[in-house]
Formats: sequence, structure tokens, C-alpha cells
Amino acid sequence: MIKQTIKKVALAYSGGLDTSVILKWLQENYGCEIVTFTADIGQGEEVQPARAKAQAMGIQEIYIDDLKEEFVRDFVFPMFRANAIYEGEYLLGTSIARPLIAKRLIEIANETGAEAIAHGATGKGNDQVRFELGAYALRPDIRVIAPWREWNLTSREKLLAYAEAHGIPIEMKRGKASPYSMDANLLHISYEGGPLEDPWQEPEEAMWRWSVPPEKAPATPAYLELTYQRGDIVAIEGAPLSPANVLASLNTIGGQHGIGRLDLVENRYVGMKSRGCYETPGGTIMLKAHRAIESITLDREVAHLKDELMPRYASLIYNGYWWAPERLLLQTMIDASQAAVNGQVRLKLYKGNLSVVGRKSDTDSLFDAHIATFEEDQGAYDQKDAEGFIKLNALRLRIAGKKRAG
Repeated sequence: MIKQTIKKVALAYSGGLDTSVILKWLQENYGCEIVTFTADIGQGEEVQPARAKAQAMGIQEIYIDDLKEEFVRDFVFPMFRANAIYEGEYLLGTSIARPLIAKRLIEIANETGAEAIAHGATGKGNDQVRFELGAYALRPDIRVIAPWREWNLTSREKLLAYAEAHGIPIEMKRGKASPYSMDANLLHISYEGGPLEDPWQEPEEAMWRWSVPPEKAPATPAYLELTYQRGDIVAIEGAPLSPANVLASLNTIGGQHGIGRLDLVENRYVGMKSRGCYETPGGTIMLKAHRAIESITLDREVAHLKDELMPRYASLIYNGYWWAPERLLLQTMIDASQAAVNGQVRLKLYKGNLSVVGRKSDTDSLFDAHIATFEEDQGAYDQKDAEGFIKLNALRLRIAGKKRAG
């Protein structure tokens, strides 16, 4: 039965099997005009073929946008100013891409007069939540079509059968098909499904695409110097780079030295546990280096407050609340804290290990060697003052101890 209530839909379209089937399914079930949107956020695959596929299916309005710089500048960098990490391990590579895609999809819907948007996220995952929370925040009256929550095409075999029955061209890659569900952008690549659904089974080496195994990394360590301004990396080895080029460069060198592999079981927002593997070489370097430059430029209590708030901030991103007022409020505070986070960090990369071996800030360092020294400090610090400090802080402990004893 054709649904006539929607005349035009903006579809997040990759050109792959799922979204190609969705495109035809929308035409067949909604009888609507469709606008396709393909985002290049550094996934490492050619996006232009999506144009030809969409045209072959009768689409007139086709958007293919290079969003790599915006992705890193306005989403990845702000997140790393917060040192965000979900459940102690996950660097939020998929999570942080979704608000950007939602933003651009809503912009396209507004530009083309579409009443609805559509996406290919399944009803079991987090992405449906992230896309839709973002869309509703940016356009409260938008209608959302999520085919995976409507149709009965619940397996790859059914999708392929539908594609064949409707003449949908699907390019089958040569060689052995990957058993994994993968998502990639300039920050990371993720792997789920297939053999990984057994959390006891070690990932096969052939799965990894961005990094060498640590045991096969170079026998000679590499040193890397990063320059920070207001909490963001602006140069590598003294050479200024744009945000996207910073991350791309760190991905390359990190991957060469076996940096950034992760195997975890995470708690999805929809309630289930999910096992996934991730490669985030550049992000792993960024997190380590950012904490190093903050260690000498941030006030102690500011740094500790940021650490207390970080898990909440990370959960907001993971659960799709990038555009929520509480995330925006936290970001304002985080960004204000970065005014003095300027300087250089030197790192050592060796066979999967990443070490900070130097940090300095000529303008904003709070590290004072004259005070911290174990040698003669020439009166910079009176050690006798510590006695009163300790006794005052021990007062409540002494009172409680006397009460227990008496």
C-alpha cells in the first residue's frame, strides 16, 4: 500500500546494498520524491559512484558533500578538548559522526522542501537514536522514516533478493566477502558482527585494516612533536596543518606503529551489550597528547572538574545528545578551559606503545621548577608551612578517631 502523506524525503544514502534497497523501497511504499545525500567524512571509499547509482534509480536531486574538515574542526576537536572516552575505552568514533550527518541532512531537507528524512540505521543499534535526536533538535517538525523498523527485510539474503527482484544494481566486491559490519570515518574504523559476536573469540589478524600488529611494527621507535593552540593540534613537527590533515597524518603514523587497536564490549543506549573492535590510531595519539599538554597548563581544580564531568559528556555523545542544551553548556565550559592549553608535546611510538616523553609551554605553563625541585629552592617554598596544612586537614579525622576510641 502506497503511503501518500509524504511528498519528498531526504535520504542518507551511501550507495551500498542497504540504502539502495531503501531508496527503491521508499519509492514503492511511499510514492514520494527522493533527494539523496552522501557524506564524505573520510571513510576511505570513493563516494562519487553513489551519484551514478542514484541517477540510475531516477533521482534528480543528489548531494555529495566533502565534510572532512567540518567533521574534524567542529566535532572531533571539540570532543577531544574534553578528553572524552566512553566506558573507559571507546573514543566515540562512530558516535561523533552522526550529529554532523543529521545536521547536513536537515539542511538539505530545508533547502529542497522535504517533509521527511530517512536513514538506514537498524532498530537494534545506537545510530537510529543519534540520527533522530539530532534531527528533531534541529527541526522539531521533521518526519523520520526508518525502514528497518517498518519492513520485513530482516537479513542480507532478503535484501539481496529484493534488489534482484527490483533490478537494483549492487556491485559485489571481488574476493571473499567480509563477515563484519564496518563503519569508517576519518577518526576510526569499527568492526561488529560475524565472528565477533562471540566475545571469547580473538579477532583474526586479517580483519584489521588501518594498523599493523605491534609485533610487526618497526623495530626503531618514532618520535612525534605536536603543537597545540587553545587545546587543538595546529602543527605536526612544526608544519601547520588543517584539522582534517592533522588527523589523517596521525592515523598514518599511528597505524604504522601498531597504535590504536581496541576490542571491547560496550553498553548500547538501547539496552543490550555489544562486542566491537575499533582502530583509532590518530585519536589515541590525540587523547594522550592532549592530557599531556593540559597537565602543565591547566589549574589543578579545573583539570579535576573536567575529569569529573567527562563521563557525562562522553555519554551524551554516545547516546546522541550532541545538540542537547546540556552538551552545549558543557562545551562552553570546556572550551573556556582551553584558552591556556598552548604548547608542544613530544611522543614516542614503539610497537603498539605510546609514551609522552616531553611537554612544554613557553607562555602558559604552570610548572615551576624552582618550586618543584628536590634541590635548594632558595625560599620559593617554606616546608614548615606543610605542618599546619596537614593538621588542619587532619582535624576531622582526629575528631572521628577520638570518637571511635572513646
